[in-house]
Amino acid sequence: MADRVYNFSAGPSMLPLEVLEDVAANLTNYEGSGMSVMEMSHRSKEYQKIIDDAEANLRTLMNIPDNYKVLFLQGGGTLQFSMVPLNMMTKNKKADYIVTGSWAKKAAKEAEKFGDVRVVASSEEDTFSYIPETKAEDFRPDADYVHICYNNTIYGSHYAQAPDTGGIPLVADMSSCILSEEVDVSKFALIYAGAQKNIAPAGMTIVIIREDFIGNAPADCPVYLDYKTHADNGSMYNTPPCFTIYVAGEVFKNILANGGIKALHEKDVRKAEKLYSFIDASDFYTCPVREKDRSLMNVVFVTGNDELDKKFVAAAKEEGMTNLNGHRSIGGMRASIYNAMPEEGVDKLLDFMKRFEEENK
Repeated sequence: MADRVYNFSAGPSMLPLEVLEDVAANLTNYEGSGMSVMEMSHRSKEYQKIIDDAEANLRTLMNIPDNYKVLFLQGGGTLQFSMVPLNMMTKNKKADYIVTGSWAKKAAKEAEKFGDVRVVASSEEDTFSYIPETKAEDFRPDADYVHICYNNTIYGSHYAQAPDTGGIPLVADMSSCILSEEVDVSKFALIYAGAQKNIAPAGMTIVIIREDFIGNAPADCPVYLDYKTHADNGSMYNTPPCFTIYVAGEVFKNILANGGIKALHEKDVRKAEKLYSFIDASDFYTCPVREKDRSLMNVVFVTGNDELDKKFVAAAKEEGMTNLNGHRSIGGMRASIYNAMPEEGVDKLLDFMKRFEEENK
């Protein structure tokens, strides 16, 4: 569609155009039901099929083992900062956190309300420009879990592989990289991800949790914050974020129809390599992230001149490329190139970057 921009926002972000068009076509009358999904009772058989299909397709996409529950919750990743320790820091009341960005830092701070939290490693002293290296013996053997943020949206860093925790349960916030790469779910006790980056509109958080970590919340845990509440009720204890779950399900179908996560990952690698290769070859732009820790989803870069960075963002917007500004906490530029960003969007950005460099050197 000629009037659509290339939206490089870190979230909410672009959705596959064919999914949006299909959702629009069904908006007022979903599959002959005579109503919109937005109007449907979450207790109806029509909606039950929507949520069941969404879960089944996500299980297929991620090869989720049978002993894991898939929950569709509200509250964003931020609510998980509380739910994780409430439900999992219950045996020894200890948890170890690796702090690789703002969200991991916030997660650790929230968990401190519920027990003994230790920050095992942090890259904060170097503006979170790398992923700290850890060994199994760095973690307390009696920690109830280890928490990491797999991809750091603000700072553009990413775990190339999950850390070795020596068997301590691993919890990962995958909000900004879920479905962009194949992961072995069995290596994690719990994975959580907000929908608004790679999956669907804002309003829904996916939690993938191994069954033995369900049912361990204390008696005074608020009912909505107990994973067991949602697991026992098929994510229907109260009205779920119905429309967001529906769109997520349509995105899952779209990914399955286009080669699955493997095909998406190959495209994501191509897109990121184009950008990083150009930035690294340039003496005008720089990427502050250590090369081996760079994100495929969030490419951060700067010119070294704040005014020039602002000029870049404004000029790009004039040419139909929006939300290229870096996070307000660090400035610069950030191109979030999630799954739904087409390769031609990255090519257009590269062409603009070349022209901007020539005109502003």
